[in-house]
Amino acid sequence: MGSVEEVVIARRTGFCYGVREAIDYAKVAASQGKRTHTLGQVVHNEGVIAELQAEGIRTVDTLDDVGEGAAVVIRAHGVTPEVMERAQQKGLEVIDGTCTWVIQEQKELAKLVEEGYTIVLLGTPKHPEVVGLLGFAPDAIVVDEDEDWDRIPRRKRMALISQSTQPPWKFEKLAAYLVSRAHELKIVNTVCPVTIRRQQDTMELADRVDLMVVVGGRNSANTRELTRLCSIAGKPAIQIENARDLAAPAAFAGARVVGVTGGTSTPIEDLEAVAERVYALAGSGDRAGRARELARDAVTSVADPAYRSTSIGRERAARQPRTSTPPVAGAA
Repeated sequence: MGSVEEVVIARRTGFCYGVREAIDYAKVAASQGKRTHTLGQVVHNEGVIAELQAEGIRTVDTLDDVGEGAAVVIRAHGVTPEVMERAQQKGLEVIDGTCTWVIQEQKELAKLVEEGYTIVLLGTPKHPEVVGLLGFAPDAIVVDEDEDWDRIPRRKRMALISQSTQPPWKFEKLAAYLVSRAHELKIVNTVCPVTIRRQQDTMELADRVDLMVVVGGRNSANTRELTRLCSIAGKPAIQIENARDLAAPAAFAGARVVGVTGGTSTPIEDLEAVAERVYALAGSGDRAGRARELARDAVTSVADPAYRSTSIGRERAARQPRTSTPPVAGAA
């Protein structure tokens, strides 16, 4: 018999609104009979990708794999202006699922370039969002960890901007460092507020439980940051990709209350599956036998409908994707 009496899911979790919106756009397009593709994986989650494939939605790496007249969904990370232009030239229907926060980042970058600043971009090199942002500021200096910072030159006018999912503390630390590198320093805080709130909720939950389970991709920076914050809170944390990674009841030995949180690309359904798995493995009394029921209760007690993986079926008619279709030949 296990020791776990309760599994609590973080209050604001599941997909961030940008990821959810891009997925919804793809599903709506497919339901309308369009040959629908996503440029890159719309989310790094095997289950969600399989679900989209079952609905006829293909993931492609380049626009070369999309036939003329088909629909292509731009994922939340955004793309370069050149990619958008090429899609138009190919005669594709472009469904722009770029996160509204990322769109604001792109506008800020273009403005900084116009104003003549040397731009420092805090971000993970080759991350899709960073690649897209560099299309608006090709000469920006991309830095990530502290060891990169020494190569930032000294300039009279410098601006700092961030990939949306970077940890706030790292952005603040880099801003302080750049004070000594520039006479004029402009700081544009583009760390996504959803990321910040998720971290706050995770810290608050960690204070209330005996053990944390963090769910998300192994290469997800925002998921790793949640695990790091649990450690700062002084609570042991297990980081996993999905419920299948939980196999040993011993991992929960002595834990009475277990907290579950997830990265911005982790669907709420995965968190429910993890809660069920924890109860099944280590639930006390009759809780193991009621794992599914208790996991459902854990989700419904905290998850507002706005934070679920999709709103398809409830708001389909109200959600109109941002689309851009090529002009008709010969039209005025």
